[in-house]
Amino acid sequence: MFGAIEAGGTKFRCMVGDGPTAIADEVRITTTAPQETLAEVIRFFTAQAIKHPIDAIGIGAFGPIDLDRNSATYGHITTTPKTGWQHQDLVGLVGDALKVPIGFDTDVAAAALGEYTWGAGQGIDNLVYLTVGTGIGGAALSAGRSLRGLVHAEMGHMLIPRVAGDSFAGSCPFHGDCFEGMASGPAIRKRWGQDPETLTTDHPAWQLQASYLALGLANIILMLSPHRIVLGGGVMRAELFTALRCRLLDLLAGYVNSPEITDSLEDYVVPPSLGNQAGVLGALVLARRAYEQESQP
Repeated sequence: MFGAIEAGGTKFRCMVGDGPTAIADEVRITTTAPQETLAEVIRFFTAQAIKHPIDAIGIGAFGPIDLDRNSATYGHITTTPKTGWQHQDLVGLVGDALKVPIGFDTDVAAAALGEYTWGAGQGIDNLVYLTVGTGIGGAALSAGRSLRGLVHAEMGHMLIPRVAGDSFAGSCPFHGDCFEGMASGPAIRKRWGQDPETLTTDHPAWQLQASYLALGLANIILMLSPHRIVLGGGVMRAELFTALRCRLLDLLAGYVNSPEITDSLEDYVVPPSLGNQAGVLGALVLARRAYEQESQP
């Protein structure tokens, strides 16, 4: 039995189980101050451990986070703009309190793992998961493992060209008009003065949104050439997929000569099969891997 934590900027989702059909219990905890939030998380798993002995816990966390095991700040949230959460040691606090191995990655990498294991990424060697919501985050998997370098991928902060005639300054506090600054939920809210979910389907925001999403996806395809892109998050809605696929074809202009792009884009850029369960289920995969690694001689 494994524990899973999807550590988000607005809520923490905690689960005990071993997959989509083997969930023993779960809870949602509002993200407040670190000490309060993590105390509730630890209380949940402490109580669960009495009923279901937990072998390991996986954490998929908002970031940026430190994933370098040789670093003094491994397991920490680092330069997040979220007030009070800068330089918080998630892995250390949870591991010390619960005395189990901890798997750790970004929240979007956890979602990618969930889809790779049980959802729209099954059987896909190279997968990109992109989430569009409070921010834009992306993760690339190769044979089920996250691609990393100096730090984890920050696809949401790629610099993209502006749509012609667009003078919006952007909403990113670091870069202004990066991908996230132009196409995240807060960007839509700042540009139009409305929450995305309140906009009608014929609102001009969605055509502009499709254009910016297509620009971001074109860069991802040209850089990483994944076998599939799963596109989730609270901003995504069904009508966006059709519009962004059309714009994506125009942007690629026939250069990527692959039938997955030219003939069946509807099977290449897809929504998540697991919906909003992808991240917390992916954290279960992180937990299992941490347990297996710890068990090796």
